[in-house]
Amino acid sequence: MPDAVVIGAGPNGLVAANLLADAGWSVEVLEAQPEPGGAVRSDRGVHPDHVSDLFSSFYPLAAASPVLARLDLAAEGLRWSHAPSVLAHPLRDGRCAVLHRRAQETSAGLAEFAPADADAWQALYEVWTRVGPDVVQALFTPFPPVRSGLRLAARLRAAGGLRLARELALPVRRLGEEQFAGEGGRLLLAGNALHADLSPEAAGSGGFGWLMSMLGQSHGFPVPVGGAGALTAALVSRLRRRGGVLRCGERVASVVVRGGRAVGVRTAGGEGVDARRAVLADTSAPALYRELVGEEHLSARLLRDLERFQWDFATFKVDWALTGPVPWTAPQASGAGTVHLADGVDGLTRFAAQIAAGQVPDEPFALFGQMTTADPTRSPAGTESAWAYTHLPQRITSDAGPDGITGRWDTREQEAMADRVEAQVERYAPGFRALIGARRILAPTTLQAMNENLHNGAINNGTTALHQQTVFRPTPGTGRPETPVKGLYLASAAAHPGGGVHGAPGANAARAALRPHGLHTLLHRAQRI
Repeated sequence: MPDAVVIGAGPNGLVAANLLADAGWSVEVLEAQPEPGGAVRSDRGVHPDHVSDLFSSFYPLAAASPVLARLDLAAEGLRWSHAPSVLAHPLRDGRCAVLHRRAQETSAGLAEFAPADADAWQALYEVWTRVGPDVVQALFTPFPPVRSGLRLAARLRAAGGLRLARELALPVRRLGEEQFAGEGGRLLLAGNALHADLSPEAAGSGGFGWLMSMLGQSHGFPVPVGGAGALTAALVSRLRRRGGVLRCGERVASVVVRGGRAVGVRTAGGEGVDARRAVLADTSAPALYRELVGEEHLSARLLRDLERFQWDFATFKVDWALTGPVPWTAPQASGAGTVHLADGVDGLTRFAAQIAAGQVPDEPFALFGQMTTADPTRSPAGTESAWAYTHLPQRITSDAGPDGITGRWDTREQEAMADRVEAQVERYAPGFRALIGARRILAPTTLQAMNENLHNGAINNGTTALHQQTVFRPTPGTGRPETPVKGLYLASAAAHPGGGVHGAPGANAARAALRPHGLHTLLHRAQRI
Protein backbone atom coordinates (compact mmCIF):
# COMPACT_ATOMS: atom_id res chain seq x y z
CA MET A 1 0.00 0.00 0.00
CA PRO A 2 1.56 3.35 -0.99
CA ASP A 3 1.56 6.30 1.38
CA ALA A 4 -0.02 8.46 -1.32
CA VAL A 5 -1.91 8.01 -4.56
CA VAL A 6 -1.66 10.84 -7.09
CA ILE A 7 -4.41 11.06 -9.70
CA GLY A 8 -2.98 12.41 -12.95
CA ALA A 9 0.56 12.64 -14.31
CA GLY A 10 0.44 16.21 -15.54
CA PRO A 11 3.25 18.52 -14.41
CA ASN A 12 1.51 19.33 -11.13
CA GLY A 13 0.83 15.70 -10.32
CA LEU A 14 4.43 14.77 -11.09
CA VAL A 15 5.79 17.66 -9.01
CA ALA A 16 3.61 16.61 -6.08
CA ALA A 17 4.73 12.99 -6.40
CA ASN A 18 8.40 14.01 -6.53
CA LEU A 19 8.14 16.12 -3.40
CA LEU A 20 6.35 13.36 -1.48
CA ALA A 21 9.01 10.88 -2.59
CA ASP A 22 11.70 13.33 -1.43
CA ALA A 23 10.05 13.26 2.00
CA GLY A 24 10.32 9.48 2.13
CA TRP A 25 6.74 8.63 1.19
CA SER A 26 5.94 5.78 -1.16
CA VAL A 27 3.94 7.19 -4.09
CA GLU A 28 1.85 5.71 -6.90
CA VAL A 29 0.73 7.95 -9.79
CA LEU A 30 -2.23 6.84 -11.92
CA GLU A 31 -2.66 8.46 -15.33
CA ALA A 32 -5.65 7.89 -17.62
CA GLN A 33 -3.77 8.61 -20.85
CA PRO A 34 -1.31 6.14 -22.42
CA GLU A 35 1.56 8.51 -21.64
CA PRO A 36 2.35 11.02 -18.88
CA GLY A 37 2.63 14.78 -19.16
CA GLY A 38 -0.89 16.18 -19.26
CA ALA A 39 -0.56 19.40 -21.28
CA VAL A 40 3.25 19.07 -21.50
CA ARG A 41 3.78 16.60 -24.33
CA SER A 42 5.33 16.50 -27.80
CA ASP A 43 5.31 14.15 -30.77
CA ARG A 44 6.07 13.82 -34.49
CA GLY A 45 2.42 13.52 -35.48
CA VAL A 46 2.40 16.39 -37.98
CA HIS A 47 5.48 15.26 -39.93
CA PRO A 48 8.10 12.63 -39.06
CA ASP A 49 10.90 15.20 -39.42
CA HIS A 50 9.22 17.80 -37.19
CA VAL A 51 8.78 17.75 -33.41
CA SER A 52 5.48 19.38 -32.45
CA ASP A 53 4.31 20.30 -28.95
CA LEU A 54 0.79 19.04 -28.48
CA PHE A 55 -0.31 21.68 -25.98
CA SER A 56 1.97 24.14 -24.15
CA SER A 57 5.29 25.17 -25.67
CA PHE A 58 6.95 28.21 -24.06
CA TYR A 59 7.68 28.26 -20.34
CA PRO A 60 8.49 31.62 -18.70
CA LEU A 61 6.74 30.52 -15.51
CA ALA A 62 8.77 27.32 -15.41
CA ALA A 63 11.97 29.32 -15.84
CA ALA A 64 11.03 31.55 -12.90
CA SER A 65 9.53 28.83 -10.69
CA PRO A 66 11.36 28.20 -7.42
CA VAL A 67 9.46 24.91 -7.22
CA LEU A 68 11.00 23.52 -10.40
CA ALA A 69 14.39 25.03 -9.59
CA ARG A 70 14.55 23.00 -6.37
CA LEU A 71 13.91 19.78 -8.30
CA ASP A 72 17.16 20.28 -10.27
CA LEU A 73 15.77 18.78 -13.47
CA ALA A 74 19.02 19.55 -15.27
CA ALA A 75 20.39 16.50 -13.45
CA GLU A 76 17.77 14.48 -15.35
CA GLY A 77 18.96 15.84 -18.69
CA LEU A 78 16.56 18.78 -19.13
CA ARG A 79 18.04 21.62 -21.17
CA TRP A 80 16.45 24.91 -22.20
CA SER A 81 16.71 26.87 -25.44
CA HIS A 82 15.79 30.46 -26.36
CA ALA A 83 14.81 32.13 -29.62
CA PRO A 84 16.90 35.19 -30.59
CA SER A 85 14.06 37.39 -29.30
CA VAL A 86 11.27 36.59 -26.86
CA LEU A 87 8.14 37.73 -28.66
CA ALA A 88 6.97 40.08 -31.36
CA HIS A 89 3.72 41.85 -32.17
CA PRO A 90 3.80 42.95 -35.83
CA LEU A 91 1.39 45.43 -37.34
CA ARG A 92 0.11 45.34 -40.89
CA ASP A 93 2.05 48.49 -41.82
CA GLY A 94 5.35 46.69 -41.13
CA ARG A 95 6.06 48.13 -37.68
CA CYS A 96 6.75 45.61 -34.94
CA ALA A 97 6.96 45.71 -31.15
CA VAL A 98 9.61 43.26 -29.96
CA LEU A 99 10.42 41.97 -26.50
CA HIS A 100 14.12 41.20 -26.51
CA ARG A 101 16.06 39.39 -23.80
CA ARG A 102 17.95 42.60 -22.95
CA ALA A 103 15.85 45.44 -21.59
CA GLN A 104 17.96 48.03 -23.40
CA GLU A 105 17.11 46.43 -26.75
CA THR A 106 13.41 46.28 -25.92
CA SER A 107 13.49 49.93 -24.91
CA ALA A 108 15.31 50.96 -28.08
CA GLY A 109 12.69 49.24 -30.21
CA LEU A 110 9.81 50.87 -28.36
CA ALA A 111 11.44 54.27 -28.85
CA GLU A 112 10.69 53.87 -32.57
CA PHE A 113 6.99 54.09 -31.65
CA ALA A 114 7.51 57.05 -29.28
CA PRO A 115 10.87 58.32 -27.97
CA ALA A 116 9.67 58.60 -24.37
CA ASP A 117 8.67 54.95 -24.29
CA ALA A 118 12.26 53.77 -23.95
CA ASP A 119 12.45 55.31 -20.48
CA ALA A 120 8.91 54.12 -19.69
CA TRP A 121 9.85 50.49 -20.35
CA GLN A 122 13.06 50.83 -18.36
CA ALA A 123 11.06 52.25 -15.45
CA LEU A 124 8.65 49.30 -15.50
CA TYR A 125 11.54 46.87 -15.59
CA GLU A 126 13.37 48.61 -12.75
CA VAL A 127 10.26 48.16 -10.59
CA TRP A 128 10.28 44.47 -11.55
CA THR A 129 13.92 44.05 -10.57
CA ARG A 130 13.04 45.38 -7.09
CA VAL A 131 9.81 43.45 -6.48
CA GLY A 132 9.81 40.64 -9.06
CA PRO A 133 11.57 37.93 -7.01
CA ASP A 134 9.18 38.47 -4.12
CA VAL A 135 6.18 38.57 -6.47
CA VAL A 136 7.22 35.17 -7.85
CA GLN A 137 7.85 33.74 -4.39
CA ALA A 138 4.47 34.98 -3.12
CA LEU A 139 2.69 33.72 -6.22
CA PHE A 140 4.12 30.21 -6.01
CA THR A 141 3.56 29.56 -2.30
CA PRO A 142 0.34 28.53 -0.53
CA PHE A 143 -2.20 31.28 0.10
CA PRO A 144 -1.87 33.40 2.16
CA PRO A 145 1.86 33.88 1.45
CA VAL A 146 2.82 34.99 4.93
CA ARG A 147 6.61 35.31 4.82
CA SER A 148 6.98 36.20 1.17
CA GLY A 149 3.91 38.44 1.48
CA LEU A 150 5.50 40.47 4.24
CA ARG A 151 8.69 40.88 2.22
CA LEU A 152 6.67 41.82 -0.85
CA ALA A 153 4.64 44.38 1.10
CA ALA A 154 7.85 46.07 2.26
CA ARG A 155 9.28 46.13 -1.25
CA LEU A 156 6.03 47.35 -2.77
CA ARG A 157 6.03 50.24 -0.33
CA ALA A 158 9.53 51.17 -1.41
CA ALA A 159 8.57 50.80 -5.09
CA GLY A 160 5.53 53.06 -4.93
CA GLY A 161 3.12 51.27 -2.63
CA LEU A 162 -0.50 52.04 -3.36
CA ARG A 163 0.33 53.66 -6.68
CA LEU A 164 1.94 50.48 -7.94
CA ALA A 165 -0.91 48.37 -6.55
CA ARG A 166 -3.36 50.61 -8.40
CA GLU A 167 -1.46 50.18 -11.66
CA LEU A 168 -1.48 46.40 -11.37
CA ALA A 169 -5.24 46.43 -10.75
CA LEU A 170 -5.87 48.45 -13.91
CA PRO A 171 -7.25 47.04 -17.14
CA VAL A 172 -4.31 46.48 -19.45
CA ARG A 173 -5.65 49.00 -21.97
CA ARG A 174 -5.60 51.72 -19.31
CA LEU A 175 -2.20 50.66 -17.97
CA GLY A 176 -0.74 50.86 -21.47
CA GLU A 177 -2.27 54.28 -22.03
CA GLU A 178 -0.84 55.59 -18.77
CA GLN A 179 2.62 54.17 -19.30
CA PHE A 180 3.29 54.56 -23.02
CA ALA A 181 2.83 57.35 -25.55
CA GLY A 182 3.17 54.99 -28.51
CA GLU A 183 1.55 51.74 -29.56
CA GLY A 184 4.53 49.40 -29.08
CA GLY A 185 4.59 49.11 -25.31
CA ARG A 186 0.82 48.89 -25.18
CA LEU A 187 0.89 45.96 -27.61
CA LEU A 188 3.41 44.01 -25.52
CA LEU A 189 1.40 44.41 -22.32
CA ALA A 190 -2.00 43.71 -23.90
CA GLY A 191 -0.89 40.75 -25.98
CA ASN A 192 0.62 39.10 -22.91
CA ALA A 193 -2.56 39.72 -20.92
CA LEU A 194 -4.52 37.85 -23.61
CA HIS A 195 -2.52 34.69 -22.93
CA ALA A 196 -5.21 34.28 -20.28
CA ASP A 197 -8.96 34.79 -20.64
CA LEU A 198 -8.73 38.49 -19.80
CA SER A 199 -9.98 41.22 -22.09
CA PRO A 200 -8.02 44.48 -22.37
CA GLU A 201 -10.80 46.11 -20.34
CA ALA A 202 -10.84 43.56 -17.48
CA ALA A 203 -9.74 44.67 -14.02
CA GLY A 204 -6.40 43.09 -13.17
CA SER A 205 -5.48 42.38 -16.78
CA GLY A 206 -2.83 45.09 -16.46
CA GLY A 207 -1.15 43.18 -13.64
CA PHE A 208 -1.19 39.93 -15.61
CA GLY A 209 0.16 41.61 -18.74
CA TRP A 210 2.89 43.25 -16.66
CA LEU A 211 3.78 39.95 -14.98
CA MET A 212 4.10 38.02 -18.25
CA SER A 213 5.97 40.85 -19.97
CA MET A 214 8.44 41.22 -17.13
CA LEU A 215 8.95 37.46 -16.87
CA GLY A 216 9.72 37.49 -20.56
CA GLN A 217 12.16 40.34 -20.04
CA SER A 218 13.95 38.72 -17.09
CA HIS A 219 13.69 35.00 -17.96
CA GLY A 220 12.71 34.86 -21.62
CA PHE A 221 10.16 32.40 -23.01
CA PRO A 222 12.38 29.27 -23.03
CA VAL A 223 11.53 25.88 -24.50
CA PRO A 224 12.83 22.41 -23.58
CA VAL A 225 15.42 21.17 -26.05
CA GLY A 226 13.87 18.39 -28.10
CA GLY A 227 10.24 19.18 -27.29
CA ALA A 228 7.91 19.88 -24.39
CA GLY A 229 7.95 16.17 -23.57
CA ALA A 230 11.54 16.55 -22.38
CA LEU A 231 10.25 18.43 -19.31
CA THR A 232 7.83 15.59 -18.54
CA ALA A 233 10.54 13.00 -19.12
CA ALA A 234 12.78 14.74 -16.58
CA LEU A 235 10.03 14.77 -13.95
CA VAL A 236 9.24 11.09 -14.56
CA SER A 237 12.91 10.09 -14.47
CA ARG A 238 13.42 11.90 -11.17
CA LEU A 239 10.34 10.31 -9.64
CA ARG A 240 11.32 6.78 -10.65
CA ARG A 241 14.87 7.21 -9.35
CA ARG A 242 13.30 7.99 -5.98
CA GLY A 243 11.15 4.89 -6.00
CA GLY A 244 7.90 6.40 -7.24
CA VAL A 245 5.56 4.29 -9.38
CA LEU A 246 3.85 5.64 -12.50
CA ARG A 247 1.05 3.67 -14.17
CA CYS A 248 -0.38 5.02 -17.42
CA GLY A 249 -3.62 3.89 -19.00
CA GLU A 250 -5.19 3.66 -15.53
CA ARG A 251 -8.24 5.88 -15.28
CA VAL A 252 -9.39 6.64 -11.73
CA ALA A 253 -13.18 6.29 -11.50
CA SER A 254 -13.66 7.33 -7.88
CA VAL A 255 -12.00 8.40 -4.67
CA VAL A 256 -12.80 5.99 -1.85
CA VAL A 257 -14.05 7.89 1.22
CA ARG A 258 -14.62 6.26 4.59
CA GLY A 259 -15.56 8.15 7.72
CA GLY A 260 -15.05 11.47 5.94
CA ARG A 261 -11.51 10.59 4.92
CA ALA A 262 -9.98 9.66 1.54
CA VAL A 263 -8.42 6.20 1.91
CA GLY A 264 -7.67 5.36 -1.71
CA VAL A 265 -9.10 5.23 -5.21
CA ARG A 266 -10.86 2.81 -7.50
CA THR A 267 -9.90 2.54 -11.15
CA ALA A 268 -12.22 2.23 -14.13
CA GLY A 269 -11.12 -1.41 -14.33
CA GLY A 270 -12.40 -2.04 -10.81
CA GLU A 271 -9.03 -2.17 -9.04
CA GLY A 272 -8.83 -0.65 -5.59
CA VAL A 273 -5.62 1.22 -4.76
CA ASP A 274 -5.39 2.06 -1.06
CA ALA A 275 -3.49 5.09 0.22
CA ARG A 276 -2.03 5.01 3.70
CA ARG A 277 -1.81 8.78 4.15
CA ALA A 278 -3.24 10.88 1.30
CA VAL A 279 -4.82 11.14 -2.14
CA LEU A 280 -3.75 14.05 -4.35
CA ALA A 281 -5.79 14.94 -7.43
CA ASP A 282 -4.29 16.64 -10.47
CA THR A 283 -7.78 17.00 -11.94
CA SER A 284 -10.25 19.79 -12.55
CA ALA A 285 -12.27 20.86 -9.53
CA PRO A 286 -15.67 19.90 -11.02
CA ALA A 287 -14.35 16.46 -11.98
CA LEU A 288 -12.85 15.87 -8.54
CA TYR A 289 -15.91 16.84 -6.55
CA ARG A 290 -18.77 15.81 -8.82
CA GLU A 291 -17.35 12.67 -10.43
CA LEU A 292 -14.60 11.25 -8.21
CA VAL A 293 -15.80 12.14 -4.70
CA GLY A 294 -19.55 12.34 -5.04
CA GLU A 295 -22.06 14.84 -3.73
CA GLU A 296 -22.90 12.76 -0.65
CA HIS A 297 -19.52 13.69 0.87
CA LEU A 298 -19.80 17.44 0.19
CA SER A 299 -21.63 20.34 1.75
CA ALA A 300 -24.60 21.99 0.10
CA ARG A 301 -22.65 25.26 0.01
CA LEU A 302 -19.75 23.76 -1.93
CA LEU A 303 -22.15 22.16 -4.39
CA ARG A 304 -23.84 25.55 -4.93
CA ASP A 305 -20.44 27.18 -5.44
CA LEU A 306 -19.53 24.59 -8.06
CA GLU A 307 -22.58 25.66 -10.05
CA ARG A 308 -20.89 29.06 -10.39
CA PHE A 309 -17.48 27.68 -11.34
CA GLN A 310 -16.31 29.41 -14.53
CA TRP A 311 -14.07 27.83 -17.13
CA ASP A 312 -11.64 29.93 -19.10
CA PHE A 313 -11.95 30.34 -22.87
CA ALA A 314 -12.03 27.35 -25.19
CA THR A 315 -8.95 26.87 -27.37
CA PHE A 316 -8.44 25.95 -31.02
CA LYS A 317 -4.92 24.99 -32.15
CA VAL A 318 -3.25 24.25 -35.48
CA ASP A 319 0.20 22.69 -35.88
CA TRP A 320 2.22 23.02 -39.09
CA ALA A 321 5.30 21.55 -40.68
CA LEU A 322 6.60 24.44 -42.83
CA THR A 323 9.01 24.02 -45.71
CA GLY A 324 10.67 27.39 -45.01
CA PRO A 325 10.78 30.32 -42.60
CA VAL A 326 7.63 32.40 -42.15
CA PRO A 327 7.67 35.39 -44.58
CA TRP A 328 6.73 38.10 -42.11
CA THR A 329 6.09 41.57 -43.53
CA ALA A 330 7.78 42.90 -40.40
CA PRO A 331 11.25 41.27 -40.50
CA GLN A 332 11.73 41.73 -36.72
CA ALA A 333 9.17 38.96 -36.18
CA SER A 334 11.46 36.39 -37.79
CA GLY A 335 13.64 35.97 -34.71
CA ALA A 336 10.83 35.76 -32.14
CA GLY A 337 9.80 32.47 -30.60
CA THR A 338 6.28 33.77 -29.96
CA VAL A 339 4.40 36.13 -32.27
CA HIS A 340 1.12 37.86 -31.38
CA LEU A 341 -1.21 38.46 -34.32
CA ALA A 342 -3.93 41.06 -33.77
CA ASP A 343 -4.67 44.44 -35.30
CA GLY A 344 -3.52 46.50 -32.33
CA VAL A 345 -5.12 46.81 -28.91
CA ASP A 346 -8.43 47.64 -30.58
CA GLY A 347 -8.22 44.32 -32.42
CA LEU A 348 -7.71 42.53 -29.10
CA THR A 349 -10.73 44.30 -27.61
CA ARG A 350 -12.86 43.38 -30.62
CA PHE A 351 -11.72 39.75 -30.35
CA ALA A 352 -12.48 39.55 -26.61
CA ALA A 353 -15.86 41.23 -27.07
CA GLN A 354 -16.89 38.70 -29.68
CA ILE A 355 -15.98 35.84 -27.34
CA ALA A 356 -17.90 37.48 -24.49
CA ALA A 357 -20.94 37.58 -26.78
CA GLY A 358 -20.56 33.87 -27.57
CA GLN A 359 -19.36 34.53 -31.13
CA VAL A 360 -16.58 32.77 -33.01
CA PRO A 361 -14.23 35.66 -33.87
CA ASP A 362 -13.97 36.49 -37.56
CA GLU A 363 -10.33 37.70 -37.24
CA PRO A 364 -9.02 35.60 -34.35
CA PHE A 365 -6.16 36.81 -32.19
CA ALA A 366 -3.52 34.17 -32.83
CA LEU A 367 -0.57 33.24 -30.64
CA PHE A 368 1.97 31.88 -33.10
CA GLY A 369 4.94 29.73 -32.12
CA GLN A 370 8.13 29.40 -34.18
CA MET A 371 9.59 26.34 -32.51
CA THR A 372 12.59 25.71 -34.75
CA THR A 373 13.54 29.36 -34.29
CA ALA A 374 13.48 28.72 -30.54
CA ASP A 375 15.07 25.25 -30.68
CA PRO A 376 16.91 24.19 -33.87
CA THR A 377 16.43 20.49 -32.99
CA ARG A 378 12.72 20.68 -33.79
CA SER A 379 12.99 20.36 -37.60
CA PRO A 380 15.55 20.25 -40.42
CA ALA A 381 17.59 23.36 -41.16
CA GLY A 382 15.72 25.83 -43.33
CA THR A 383 12.28 24.59 -42.21
CA GLU A 384 10.04 25.55 -39.31
CA SER A 385 7.93 23.60 -36.83
CA ALA A 386 5.14 26.05 -36.09
CA TRP A 387 1.78 26.28 -34.39
CA ALA A 388 -0.89 28.82 -33.57
CA TYR A 389 -3.76 28.79 -31.15
CA THR A 390 -6.69 31.07 -30.62
CA HIS A 391 -9.50 31.30 -28.12
CA LEU A 392 -13.21 30.72 -28.57
CA PRO A 393 -16.31 30.91 -26.37
CA GLN A 394 -17.00 27.92 -24.15
CA ARG A 395 -20.55 28.05 -25.53
CA ILE A 396 -20.88 29.26 -29.10
CA THR A 397 -24.04 31.20 -29.92
CA SER A 398 -23.10 32.44 -33.40
CA ASP A 399 -20.26 32.89 -35.86
CA ALA A 400 -19.00 36.41 -36.55
CA GLY A 401 -17.36 35.00 -39.68
CA PRO A 402 -18.91 33.55 -42.83
CA ASP A 403 -18.61 29.82 -42.11
CA GLY A 404 -21.52 29.16 -39.77
CA ILE A 405 -19.35 27.48 -37.13
CA THR A 406 -21.57 26.14 -34.35
CA GLY A 407 -19.19 24.21 -32.08
CA ARG A 408 -20.11 20.75 -33.39
CA TRP A 409 -16.50 20.52 -34.61
CA ASP A 410 -17.18 18.09 -37.40
CA THR A 411 -14.61 17.94 -40.20
CA ARG A 412 -16.12 20.91 -42.06
CA GLU A 413 -16.04 23.18 -39.01
CA GLN A 414 -12.53 22.18 -38.04
CA GLU A 415 -11.22 22.85 -41.54
CA ALA A 416 -13.06 26.18 -41.74
CA MET A 417 -11.64 27.37 -38.42
CA ALA A 418 -8.12 26.23 -39.32
CA ASP A 419 -8.41 28.14 -42.59
CA ARG A 420 -9.51 31.21 -40.63
CA VAL A 421 -6.45 30.98 -38.37
CA GLU A 422 -4.23 30.60 -41.44
CA ALA A 423 -5.88 33.64 -43.03
CA GLN A 424 -4.95 35.65 -39.92
CA VAL A 425 -1.32 34.56 -40.25
CA GLU A 426 -1.39 35.35 -43.96
CA ARG A 427 -2.37 38.96 -43.21
CA TYR A 428 0.99 39.45 -41.50
CA ALA A 429 3.02 36.98 -43.57
CA PRO A 430 1.82 36.88 -47.19
CA GLY A 431 2.86 33.59 -48.74
CA PHE A 432 2.62 31.66 -45.48
CA ARG A 433 0.12 29.13 -46.84
CA ALA A 434 2.42 28.17 -49.70
CA LEU A 435 4.95 26.89 -47.13
CA ILE A 436 2.60 24.44 -45.41
CA GLY A 437 3.88 20.91 -45.89
CA ALA A 438 1.46 19.36 -43.40
CA ARG A 439 -0.95 20.50 -40.72
CA ARG A 440 -2.80 19.07 -37.76
CA ILE A 441 -5.98 20.50 -36.26
CA LEU A 442 -6.72 20.30 -32.54
CA ALA A 443 -10.28 21.49 -31.94
CA PRO A 444 -11.58 22.12 -28.39
CA THR A 445 -13.16 18.66 -28.24
CA THR A 446 -9.92 17.07 -29.46
CA LEU A 447 -7.90 18.81 -26.77
CA GLN A 448 -10.31 17.60 -24.09
CA ALA A 449 -10.16 14.04 -25.41
CA MET A 450 -6.36 14.14 -25.15
CA ASN A 451 -6.38 15.70 -21.66
CA GLU A 452 -9.58 15.74 -19.63
CA ASN A 453 -8.40 18.73 -17.58
CA LEU A 454 -8.67 20.84 -20.76
CA HIS A 455 -12.45 21.16 -20.60
CA ASN A 456 -13.48 22.10 -24.15
CA GLY A 457 -9.92 23.35 -24.59
CA ALA A 458 -9.80 25.48 -21.41
CA ILE A 459 -6.05 25.62 -20.80
CA ASN A 460 -6.04 27.26 -17.35
CA ASN A 461 -8.42 24.92 -15.48
CA GLY A 462 -10.73 27.82 -14.71
CA THR A 463 -10.90 31.51 -15.45
CA THR A 464 -7.98 33.80 -14.58
CA ALA A 465 -10.40 36.61 -13.72
CA LEU A 466 -10.14 38.11 -10.23
CA HIS A 467 -13.39 36.55 -9.02
CA GLN A 468 -11.83 33.07 -9.25
CA GLN A 469 -8.33 33.70 -7.89
CA THR A 470 -6.60 33.38 -4.48
CA VAL A 471 -9.31 32.74 -1.85
CA PHE A 472 -11.91 32.28 -4.58
CA ARG A 473 -10.07 29.51 -6.45
CA PRO A 474 -11.67 27.17 -7.35
CA THR A 475 -14.62 28.22 -5.15
CA PRO A 476 -14.88 30.67 -2.24
CA GLY A 477 -12.94 29.17 0.64
CA THR A 478 -9.30 29.24 1.63
CA GLY A 479 -7.46 29.31 -1.68
CA ARG A 480 -5.51 26.28 -0.53
CA PRO A 481 -5.14 22.65 -1.69
CA GLU A 482 -7.00 21.12 1.26
CA THR A 483 -10.51 19.87 0.42
CA PRO A 484 -13.51 19.19 2.67
CA VAL A 485 -12.53 15.51 2.63
CA LYS A 486 -9.68 14.72 5.01
CA GLY A 487 -6.59 13.37 3.33
CA LEU A 488 -7.71 14.59 -0.13
CA TYR A 489 -5.84 17.47 -1.79
CA LEU A 490 -6.44 19.40 -5.00
CA ALA A 491 -3.11 19.41 -6.86
CA SER A 492 -4.05 20.90 -10.22
CA ALA A 493 -4.18 24.34 -11.82
CA ALA A 494 -7.75 24.54 -10.51
CA ALA A 495 -6.11 25.46 -7.19
CA HIS A 496 -4.10 28.59 -6.37
CA PRO A 497 -2.11 30.04 -8.11
CA GLY A 498 -3.74 28.62 -11.23
CA GLY A 499 -2.66 27.91 -14.79
CA GLY A 500 0.77 27.79 -16.35
CA VAL A 501 3.57 25.26 -16.09
CA HIS A 502 5.31 26.06 -12.81
CA GLY A 503 4.40 23.20 -10.48
CA ALA A 504 3.10 25.38 -7.65
CA PRO A 505 -0.34 23.73 -7.22
CA GLY A 506 1.31 20.31 -7.04
CA ALA A 507 3.95 21.53 -4.61
CA ASN A 508 1.34 23.22 -2.42
CA ALA A 509 -0.72 20.03 -2.29
CA ALA A 510 2.33 17.95 -1.36
CA ARG A 511 3.27 20.35 1.43
CA ALA A 512 -0.30 20.28 2.73
CA ALA A 513 -0.31 16.48 2.77
CA LEU A 514 2.97 16.46 4.68
CA ARG A 515 1.67 18.82 7.35
CA PRO A 516 -0.12 17.57 10.49
CA HIS A 517 -3.69 16.81 9.61
CA GLY A 518 -5.01 18.82 12.55
CA LEU A 519 -5.00 21.95 10.41
CA HIS A 520 -7.66 20.53 8.11
CA THR A 521 -10.81 21.53 9.99
CA LEU A 522 -9.65 25.09 10.60
CA LEU A 523 -8.61 25.62 6.98
CA HIS A 524 -11.92 24.41 5.56
CA ARG A 525 -14.49 25.61 8.02
CA ALA A 526 -15.75 28.08 5.40
CA GLN A 527 -16.56 25.25 3.00
CA ARG A 528 -18.34 23.15 5.61
CA ILE A 529 -20.86 25.75 6.75
